[in-house]
Amino acid sequence: MLEPLARPLHLVLVSPQIPPNTGNVARLCAVTGCRLILVEPLGFSIDDRQLKRAGLDYWDKVFLRLYPTYAAYAADYPDARRWLFSARAETSLYEARFEEGDHLVFGSEVSGLTPEVMEGGTGTAVTIPMLEDRRSLNLSTSVGIGTYEALRQVRFAGAGRQAPPAS
Repeated sequence: MLEPLARPLHLVLVSPQIPPNTGNVARLCAVTGCRLILVEPLGFSIDDRQLKRAGLDYWDKVFLRLYPTYAAYAADYPDARRWLFSARAETSLYEARFEEGDHLVFGSEVSGLTPEVMEGGTGTAVTIPMLEDRRSLNLSTSVGIGTYEALRQVRFAGAGRQAPPAS
């Protein structure tokens, strides 16, 4: 079983456009104890039926904050360690060293993170390795991969714990 972190991870979706993706990420937050941050503009209403359906009956277990802009979010968490996920980043997420309380930041399904976010000095850009000539992964899939890699690292970073050998 997964144990809750003393300082949970924050999953930040900047301008998500597809309700089921955000609902799936909310469900991921509910089952992992991560916190969900949504940055406007959203491509849907927070009351959207598809959003609620994708999150199933887990919404009461989700810590959710909504921000009008990325700048407002960043100002509220000035000292956060941020990992900016982008298909065009050079550094693999497997090279990142995640810690409790980190913020994993993902862009919209249509355009990813804006140049202002990527070049604004608010975080470190990482990518999920893919085969060449592929544009990107689905947003909720990417968030799941990033979240469980971060949880794996944090879980085995504790004193006396060792990661299981690779198969």
